[in-house]
Amino acid sequence: VQLQASGGGLVQAGGSLRLSCAVSARAFPSSGMGWFRQAPGKERRIVAALSKSGGNTYYADSVKGRFTISRDNAKNTLYLQMNSLKPEDTAVYYCALKKSGNYVYTTLALYDYWGQGTLVTVSS
Repeated sequence: VQLQASGGGLVQAGGSLRLSCAVSARAFPSSGMGWFRQAPGKERRIVAALSKSGGNTYYADSVKGRFTISRDNAKNTLYLQMNSLKPEDTAVYYCALKKSGNYVYTTLALYDYWGQGTLVTVSS
């Protein structure tokens, strides 16, 4: 299983970016997915997560109302729409896949596969 994250870049505060995560696995439609981020010198933390059905989501308090996680099972792709970006959103963003389960998973250790990360830099 391979996950390829893309869409990061440099954006001014208040701007938007959309991250994508292409998954090379037929298991994608039956997998829980998540986006995590890691700022310099900090631990990797959950940003948003999505159940395999897409019907249940989780957002970290810091991104609620600004970020939206979604999936397109026909394209084996996970998305993270990020609006109203702030300098504190600057981090490397990682997508992750959990092979089985029907819930939303927010714990890093539960995920089975990870993408390589894409850097998001928000300037003030």
